[in-house]
Order: sequence, then C-alpha cells, then structure tokens
Amino acid sequence: SETKKRVLVPIADDSEEIETTCITDVLTRFGAEVVVASVKTGGELVCKMSRGIKVVADISIEEATGQEWDLIALPGGMPGAEHLRDCTSLISLLEKQKANGKLYAAICASPAVVFANKGLVGEGATSYPAEGFRKAMVAPVDDDVVVQGNVITSKGPGTALKFGLTLGEKLYGAEKAKAVADGLLV
Repeated sequence: SETKKRVLVPIADDSEEIETTCITDVLTRFGAEVVVASVKTGGELVCKMSRGIKVVADISIEEATGQEWDLIALPGGMPGAEHLRDCTSLISLLEKQKANGKLYAAICASPAVVFANKGLVGEGATSYPAEGFRKAMVAPVDDDVVVQGNVITSKGPGTALKFGLTLGEKLYGAEKAKAVADGLLV
C-alpha cells in the first residue's frame, strides 16, 4: 500500500471555512493524512472562521515546523490570509517546501496576500479576482485553478472543490482523482 501523503492546512481567525473544509475533506477522501494547524499565538487551537464557524486545529504551527509535509495548502479569507502571512513559522515552512521542490498551494486571498508578498509565486498564478489582490500579483490569470510546477493556486470558495481535487491529483495521480471526483458527484 502507498505511504500516506502528509498535508498541512494552516488556519487562523478569519480563514475561509468553505475552502478549509474542501481542502481537508477532499484530501482525506484521497487517503491523505491531513493535519490542520493553528497559527494563533500561545498554541491556541480554536479559530473563529470568516463566517463565524469555529474550527479546532489539530496542532499549533510550532508543532508542525519540525515535520515533513508532502503538501502545505492555505485557505483564503480576510483578514485570515494576513494572519497566515504574518506567521514567521508558516513562512519558514513554505520557504522550505519551495527549496525542497515540494508542493505548496493557496486559494482565494492567500496567493496574493501570502505567496506574492513573500516571493513564493511567479507570474501567471490566480487568486480571488479583487483588484487589490490582483495588483499584488504579476500577470495573474482568471483560471479556476493554476498548476505551476510545485505551486498550485485557485480563486475562491466556488473553486475550492476543484482546487482540492487538483491537489489530490498532484499527490495521488489522475486515476485516483477521477474516482474521488466521481464519489463527490463532480
């Protein structure tokens, strides 16, 4: 049997809950070990998401730093994406993923607010189509999901299922992605 892929999903207060749930749910269906990490200070695990739903993270971001991840996938939401951007432990993890040629991904506000701000994405990525986000990026595109080598970006809540399936396909292959998509009636 194939080794379980390890996926880190960092969250903060005001992260977007549809995106967080789509990433974690879809990748769990692929068979990944999905770990949600809070970037809140003091090891606080409960995050109040952008629409008021409370999510309890599995671990703190500090606990995630000494571990290896096959994928780190960021939900969006504002100002949740700013909290992710301002977390030095998370940025260090993302820089390590990039340096090691491992997968990292972001959706909605996070491609612009986190990745573009920290030099983690080049031209031609996508994000939520708000002017402020698009201005922060170099030659952004309007595709629902963009795969650029080891970096995957997506637009927002309505593209979150497709984003999750694309992440799963990158980890597990097209055949498994079709089976998961069929099970989801996509």
